[in-house]
Amino acid sequence: MDVYFRAKIIAVIFLKLNEKKYYLPLTKLTTMQSKADTVDEYIASLPDDRKEALTKIRKEIKKNLPKGFEECMSYGMIGYVVPHKIYPDGYHCTPKLPLPFMNIGSQKNFVSLHHLGMYGDDKLKNWFVSEYEKTVPTKIDTGKGCTRFKKMDQIPFKLIGELAGKMTVKDWIEQYERIIKNAKKK
Repeated sequence: MDVYFRAKIIAVIFLKLNEKKYYLPLTKLTTMQSKADTVDEYIASLPDDRKEALTKIRKEIKKNLPKGFEECMSYGMIGYVVPHKIYPDGYHCTPKLPLPFMNIGSQKNFVSLHHLGMYGDDKLKNWFVSEYEKTVPTKIDTGKGCTRFKKMDQIPFKLIGELAGKMTVKDWIEQYERIIKNAKKK
């Protein structure tokens, strides 16, 4: 099962307050999610250094992103999704939402890049890590579904754009369905 999907499904914090039990999704507590309605509103709300970094990342992604993906606000970040008109089933966790592919966002201490296709495709992930190491002097900082960039002057903008272009909508849907079907068998 893809690490990102597993984290989304099982990441929960249990709280017990005054004999009442509360289950809170971990992702709601650990990510900064914007309430902006549009990508332009989101970018305008950022501090200048983040605004510049996300604008550059966005430009590279849009320049390289294969036809069929759409840009929107997704999970409080800038998202690149497969719209319902192409994939009517939507995202398995929340079918009313389009199928997410990539997200970029400004978190408290870093800029985040979520490329879901990379976490289900070892060849793609290994390519990205290898190219990152050739491009950036610091060690890559990755988690269960994101790559974190703490220094705005060390973000590999062109590499992120190249990554965005490595997977078509068709490739992503096939990978996603393979991962979900395998997860349901377990």
